[in-house]
Amino acid sequence: MGDGQHTGSTMDLDRHDFELEELMERIRTNDHRLIALQVPEGLKMQALEMMDTIETDTSAQVVLAADPCYGACDLVHDKMQLMGVELVAHMGHSQMNIDSGMPTQFINVTYDGDPELQPVLPWLEQHRAMAKQRLEGQSAPTNLSEEEAQERFMDAVGRMAPLTDTKLGLVGSIQHLHLLPEYHDRLEKAGYDVTIPIGGARLSFPGQVLGCNYSGDDPSIGHYLFLGSGDFHPIGLVLHTGKPLAMLDPYTGDAEEMSLERIERILRQRFGLIMSVQEANTFGILIGEKPGQMRRTLALRMKRMLAKHGKKGYLLALEHVGPELIDFYPVDAFVNTACPRIAIDDAVKYRKPLITPFELEVALGEKQWELGYQFDEIP
Repeated sequence: MGDGQHTGSTMDLDRHDFELEELMERIRTNDHRLIALQVPEGLKMQALEMMDTIETDTSAQVVLAADPCYGACDLVHDKMQLMGVELVAHMGHSQMNIDSGMPTQFINVTYDGDPELQPVLPWLEQHRAMAKQRLEGQSAPTNLSEEEAQERFMDAVGRMAPLTDTKLGLVGSIQHLHLLPEYHDRLEKAGYDVTIPIGGARLSFPGQVLGCNYSGDDPSIGHYLFLGSGDFHPIGLVLHTGKPLAMLDPYTGDAEEMSLERIERILRQRFGLIMSVQEANTFGILIGEKPGQMRRTLALRMKRMLAKHGKKGYLLALEHVGPELIDFYPVDAFVNTACPRIAIDDAVKYRKPLITPFELEVALGEKQWELGYQFDEIP
């Protein structure tokens, strides 16, 4: 899952810039006759209007790829070629380091938002103080008892890697990244030492976060400000880093924090799932068929690891993952190597435990509790 889109009633669609002109010029230049349009869930209400615009201004017919789309990892792939589609227009997500097997044009969507900083400043001040306290109070790791290690596993603060500084990391979702330089300067004027982190190959822009990748984090960042809406990205970022995070919504101007108590509730749920699979003997290992979510090598490694411990793993390949598609299989539990957020966000929907590869390693004793929780990322 990737950049995400705001789906609430407060979103003013007229203030979005859908950059279609470059796409239409490409269609005209190449005389494309059939293209596919793929848009995020939050923009599907605009899809028919976009289709009208493209069909009016070019000679192409447009087919909407109407399956759920949660990120650039959800690319329409080569099955569209069987339909005669010549080009895929993927709206509202940034290009990743993946090949869908189809010519694809990524179309930017930006939002004309300018929220005031004042509502978020109290959270930032509180979080900076927390970061300073942690930096000054760091101590060398000690040998922990099993019980202490399990407590640390569920402690959002205890999982945080040592800090070297207390900088404010400024990040955002894709449609708000153009705001980051301006807000960097505003925050510096407000007295904060601000950095816009640069992540790995899966991230196209400075300050970008995805639902499955937070590789821009580094030890100099003590806390975060997220420009965007919803809690999808903030949950993942705090799970990954253990660092306090404030949110400023460009759609509404509202400010809040992602509470560490909420993150710890998620970690306690994960702890319970790990404990519940320790006696399991048979596992379904889920492999995502989407090009951006296919981790075959990881799935095969999980199967070998289970065999090493005298347990059985069955490889199950799916394009979409849902309870109705897997719960009926006669296995004790499932290990998810598809979109990492399926196990985190949707676990309660499944009758049987659904865990991440890291959680399986902990359950089998291949990794230790005291290392703290490791968020499942796709690099």
